[in-house]
Amino acid sequence: WGRGIEGAGEDVYLANLFAAARVRGFQGSDLSRGDALLATPKHFAAYGAAEGGLDYAATDISERTLRQVYLPPFRAALDAGALSVMSAFNEISGIPSIANPALLTGVLRDEWKFKGFVVSDYTADEELIAHGYAANGREAAKQSFLAGTDVSMQSGLYMRYLPELVASGEVPMARLDDAVRRVLWVKQKLGLFDQPFRGLDGPPAQARPENPAHIALAREDARRSIVMLRNERAVLPLPKSGKKIALIGPFASGTQDLLGAWSLFPGQSAPVGIEDGLRAALRDRAALTVVRGSGIDSPLAGGIEAAVAAARNADVVVLAVGEGQLMSGEARSRTDIGLPQAQQDLAEAVAATGKPVVVLLSNGRAMALRGAVRNADAILVTWFLGVQTGAAIADVVFGDFNPSGRLPVSFPQTSGQVPFYYGQKRTGRPLPDNDQAMAFKTRYVDTTNQALYPFGYGIGYAPVRYDGVELSRDRLPLGSTLRVRATVTNTGQREAEEVVQLYTAERAASVTRPVRELKNFRKVRIEPGASKVVEFTLGAEDLQFIGRDMKPTVEPGEFDLWVAPSATGGIRKSFALTRE
Repeated sequence: WGRGIEGAGEDVYLANLFAAARVRGFQGSDLSRGDALLATPKHFAAYGAAEGGLDYAATDISERTLRQVYLPPFRAALDAGALSVMSAFNEISGIPSIANPALLTGVLRDEWKFKGFVVSDYTADEELIAHGYAANGREAAKQSFLAGTDVSMQSGLYMRYLPELVASGEVPMARLDDAVRRVLWVKQKLGLFDQPFRGLDGPPAQARPENPAHIALAREDARRSIVMLRNERAVLPLPKSGKKIALIGPFASGTQDLLGAWSLFPGQSAPVGIEDGLRAALRDRAALTVVRGSGIDSPLAGGIEAAVAAARNADVVVLAVGEGQLMSGEARSRTDIGLPQAQQDLAEAVAATGKPVVVLLSNGRAMALRGAVRNADAILVTWFLGVQTGAAIADVVFGDFNPSGRLPVSFPQTSGQVPFYYGQKRTGRPLPDNDQAMAFKTRYVDTTNQALYPFGYGIGYAPVRYDGVELSRDRLPLGSTLRVRATVTNTGQREAEEVVQLYTAERAASVTRPVRELKNFRKVRIEPGASKVVEFTLGAEDLQFIGRDMKPTVEPGEFDLWVAPSATGGIRKSFALTRE
């Protein structure tokens, strides 16, 4: 699903935190401020579960999965103060979201007491006709409006049909009043009655000078987003002098594809290219040779030959490959989430020279890596890093910044494992210790069940060791708190920034539960050779789930707990949740 780039990853707890943070960031403490924007969480709901990862396709999931996985981040956004919600294109169990009263009125209004307004996605009301849910535009407007969609974006159906629908009594005047009242209330919160053009004064974006503080923040944000997956024989960081570097790949020069999806608006600054960033950091700029080698999804005449020649003449290859701007985002679904073949061929040819290879992976989703890319000496996931792309990459490649990012999505072994996520349900035939030779178990015959790189994974330039985990008690009564303490030691030669993660799993419950769930994490700085004690607290509220009656519940029982650097491995302990 190409729109994975628009979310916060595969974990509910993490998505809740990001949803609330984004609302606070957009809206601030006062919506009437000139720099405040109305936050609109989207797409409501379960759009990420589209069948086959195909954008706009149907979603068919249980109500439990809807309430356990897909609704909580929306609730977190609304609890943080969001005052509008965008309905989704997809249907759920036969009912398109824009015309689903159970979602837009039942959940939002009746259960969550949401006071803001619901806006359709682009022409979603009109698309009810193509869905086979409405016979014509008039019926589509009626269905959408009565379900709870207050504002129609783009189609014009509300302007065309609401007057006669209200006049005929098919749409109650009270429903129209509710929708108008909600929109006016939010406009009042935004201060638009006093300043209707608030935020639109001053020169257009392309004429405004760049704010140095914003540029510095963009660079810091970008380098903190980079995730290092692999660094064999400590090939990174590279020295700034004394080595010849061949920068190869379709992203090596130029800036066309570095910003990713939704970068089509005017007034945006061109990003710092990868070549520019690396060359600016080198003491001898002539030590960098740049060859594209291939296009993003097609070969270049003589490209591989030129790339191989450059690699042979270099001490190390930096291979800039991945997804182009139009390969992720809306309507950018892919059946194969590996590299396009032209880039894979380039990578294989360059790796065959025997030179060390550092992969810079530009991507908007988890990818299935193979061959020379999968086996490269070092792999940096650089996503789409914005206007300071090249500078941020250079900071990490040359060691001015120690990579501290962690994966918000699991990287599968192959595309065929998708949908892949760490919090999978147990089965009646689990595979013991991932023993792929064992027959009649939950397994693939051609690959392992495990992720290539799991959720939460990432390494830095300083190795970190996890030591003994201690629990304050082995029985946790309802209403009490369990304290979890772990010692984390930096065994490297430079400061480390580690993301220490806490996972739990209930062994037996009235509803089957995932093999692990993230409950908390701490990001800690540790000096070389030093140790830090990291402490978490757990209460019964952290262990609740959607029960058989579709309501949140907590059940006493036996739990496993892990303090870990990712969703796999870690130090395991156990405790019991008791009634008293």
